[in-house]
Amino acid sequence: MKVVIVGAGILGASTAYHLALQGHAVTVIDHGHQGKATMAGAGIVCPWATKVEDPVWYRMYAAGARYYEAMIADLAARGETDVGYRKTGALVTSEMQADYDAAGERLAARTADAPESGGFHEIPPSEAQKHFPPINPDYKAFFVPGGARVNARQLAPAMLRAAVALGAEVISDYATLDVEGGRVRVRDGQRAEIPADRVVVTAGAWAQQILGPLGLAHPVVPQRGQILHFGLPGVETAHWSVLLPMASHYLLAFDDSRVVVGATREDGAGFDYRVTAAGQHEVLSAALRYAPGLARASLIETRIGFRPAGPDFTPILGAVPGIEGLILGNALGASGLTIGPFAGRQLARLASGEAPEVDLTPYAPGA
Repeated sequence: MKVVIVGAGILGASTAYHLALQGHAVTVIDHGHQGKATMAGAGIVCPWATKVEDPVWYRMYAAGARYYEAMIADLAARGETDVGYRKTGALVTSEMQADYDAAGERLAARTADAPESGGFHEIPPSEAQKHFPPINPDYKAFFVPGGARVNARQLAPAMLRAAVALGAEVISDYATLDVEGGRVRVRDGQRAEIPADRVVVTAGAWAQQILGPLGLAHPVVPQRGQILHFGLPGVETAHWSVLLPMASHYLLAFDDSRVVVGATREDGAGFDYRVTAAGQHEVLSAALRYAPGLARASLIETRIGFRPAGPDFTPILGAVPGIEGLILGNALGASGLTIGPFAGRQLARLASGEAPEVDLTPYAPGA
């Protein structure tokens, strides 16, 4: 089977990899837009602490975390070991006692049937500082050993390289879609048709531009996120735990003496690729509030990413009614780096005619 994937973010890369594993002929076409969420995002894999209660969304969120270990092992077996993933543990805390207690209740309920979480236990401020040294020294925390962090700038290319090694092709170009005889067709930037039995659109915040000419009202819009990167020269940060203050911000460290703090959630900004004074102030204030030990760190860069935000938390995953051969994967929002690899595996199974491992009915386009 010939499958064309439009968009090579974390979801598209995973779809390509899993289809290539199945032996299908895969072509990935991606323009590399400035502000792709995958290239800006810093992911924390710890679904068990989230405040979101929606069971449909959480089912996919938790499944995404559960799948990571197996996928990382599969990639490693194929020589892809530089994937930016490390299980560092997660610190879950809050300045508000009621929120802190509620987080403990959620962790108790959710980690009970999630062995990949490693359970959880409460630790005093002195121990929390050992896990994340810059943390506010007054914070006690719940420690979740199975929490992890992922650098999508490493993981997505690793999956694409593995797909190419299995025979996939990657094209850097625009893609356009049209319909003939009720079946979707895909063309490159020179209007040449790319033969396809299935077309999977995983174009994130840009999907609306691709699907609009088909008459589809795709409800996904860009949500701007500004993410700050701090440098701590000479400090070993590779094994620092991630920090979840139970607010809209998060903190995590990478291997290169770098700490990442994110992120703004700016609706209505469109594709405005700018670092703004307000965005910088918001994230910098959060960084020094939750981790005052960063006060002497260097501010290295601010990354901009456009999350694909849907009308609610529910991802869009499934075949498009009325257009043969067209499959959509989108609206992962801020949870994309947790859900993306597992969701891509499901899209691959759907495209190849296999039954997905979870019921995708609640995530179907237009559901």
